[in-house]
Amino acid sequence: MGDSLNSPEIDVQGLLKRYGLRPDKSLGQNFLIDPHYLARVADAGNITNVDVVLEIGAGLGNLTLQLAERAKEVIAVEIDPQLIPILRRVTSSKKNIKILQDDILKINLEDFIPSGEFQVVANIPYYITSNLMRHITSGESRPQRMVLTIQKEVAERITVQSGKLSLLALSVQVYGNPSLVSKVPAGAFYPVPKVDSAILRVDFFPSPLVPEDQLDSFFKLAKASFSQKRKKLRNSVSAGLNVEKEVVEGLLAEVDIDFNRRAETLSLGEWIKLTDRFFRSNSPKN
Repeated sequence: MGDSLNSPEIDVQGLLKRYGLRPDKSLGQNFLIDPHYLARVADAGNITNVDVVLEIGAGLGNLTLQLAERAKEVIAVEIDPQLIPILRRVTSSKKNIKILQDDILKINLEDFIPSGEFQVVANIPYYITSNLMRHITSGESRPQRMVLTIQKEVAERITVQSGKLSLLALSVQVYGNPSLVSKVPAGAFYPVPKVDSAILRVDFFPSPLVPEDQLDSFFKLAKASFSQKRKKLRNSVSAGLNVEKEVVEGLLAEVDIDFNRRAETLSLGEWIKLTDRFFRSNSPKN
């Protein structure tokens, strides 16, 4: 595909000035304005004309137009009510764009995308990355794929392999396979942020690697383990779950995990085994 297809370039700074607006720091507004990187984000999901795309943080519509050129339908969600009139005007020529003014963290995706046959594309503020990941992946209607433009350091943390897993990496990798598509320089945004970004793609598994009924146990155990990540598992899990250290030692021994290890050293496979044992040990006995 070309770098811009047939989408016109939008003068973000000019539009904001015309409407008497400034980027809202409290909402983490940094608009992606470089046509080359806009196209790279839109291309990262391999979107076709049969796909429904949920765009989070539509802003002024420059990425929205790129997505509309590729997709069957674009559902563009924007939290800032001041941007909605501009967004509607900019995208008025496209009949396959539906605009919602709402907070993505407060809406149920299944209410307007019941089938689960959709993709998520978003340029999101850095501070909601973790909450958004959990919200998108924990509902009944989950996307097939997610493409996010997020802080480069965060993207690298999410894609890291066994040995340096973080709670955020676990929270994503239990649902899908993340990959870093491209780095995006700070200069591609307006206003220019202090850090570089990256395009992250997550291809979701048909079902989570941890059984649905064990997901709560998985997150409870992981959060406890990482709550004091510099401590050994015996101590962090004991403190996080408020149970005796001897109980934790026994639980870890049953799945052949040394209680002197730290949370970040466990592989995803070890977390899955540990979760299963933890879940069964806390299930009511028949």
